[in-house]
Amino acid sequence: MSLRGRLAAAVVALAVAAGGLAAATGGTAVAAGETAPATGGSAAATGRMAVATRGTATAVAGPRVVLPPANAPFDYQLGGAYRPPSGVRIVVRDRGAAPVRGRYGVCYVNAFQTQPDEASWWKAEHPDLLLRRDGRPVADEDWPDEFLLDTATAAKREAIATIVGGWMDGCATAGFDAVEPDNLDSWTRSRGGLRRADNVALARLLTARAHAAGLAIAQKNAAELASRGRRIGFDFAIAEECQVYDECGAYTRAYGRRVLEVEYDDAGGVRNFRSACRARGRKLAVTYRDRDLVPRGAPGHAFRTC
Repeated sequence: MSLRGRLAAAVVALAVAAGGLAAATGGTAVAAGETAPATGGSAAATGRMAVATRGTATAVAGPRVVLPPANAPFDYQLGGAYRPPSGVRIVVRDRGAAPVRGRYGVCYVNAFQTQPDEASWWKAEHPDLLLRRDGRPVADEDWPDEFLLDTATAAKREAIATIVGGWMDGCATAGFDAVEPDNLDSWTRSRGGLRRADNVALARLLTARAHAAGLAIAQKNAAELASRGRRIGFDFAIAEECQVYDECGAYTRAYGRRVLEVEYDDAGGVRNFRSACRARGRKLAVTYRDRDLVPRGAPGHAFRTC
């Protein structure tokens, strides 16, 4: 295990022994001498992380968390890795891909639903962690080959966090700087099977685990939670189509200029993207991509920045 991995394991073990994972939001040190603002807890010293122990903030040695550069051009490469265009400073890739050396790397994990190629593994190894209705796994209506994870009980949330947390540790070991846990808003597609509070509770476990591994963590979509995002433990946001849904302000009020905005070719096209650039392009990183996020050179590939 790497030094960062051993440090992460020590922090997680202490938190569990104290009765649960409860890292102080923003209590990790960040890049360029900045310190993430503490909300709902005491700020830790640079290079250390505050862990709640029976209501008392206890300083525990931990890896440094580096936030993404504000308003920096980024590429969203979830459909396949490729050499990023010149000028791109942030690259988001799937956890199965390697980060790009010299660029800020964000590691994608599907934390609240199953990936299409992993559904059979969940069914075989963890059938009890799939949300079910009438005995059958509940699928995402827009992505029918993805099934919702069951966040309804503390025991299931802990089990999911253990699995996803292992993936996050792998992201850190691979050299990524941050993690993007997807489908935070899965309760909206659960047909009443999940509550917002269930997903927030799991998100708190994931933010603590990410910080313990030395990773910043993004709030992915779910604009209705942005005002609480910092308290949950998120450090920045990745917002899809916030121009289309008029949600961008919710993210910027919560995270300032550390918002990565993605607009798509099949949702308003270039005209919508240009509107986003006029509205926020001087303040935020706005990227235009094709819906399938295919690699450069593949049919349908689209990529632009403001």
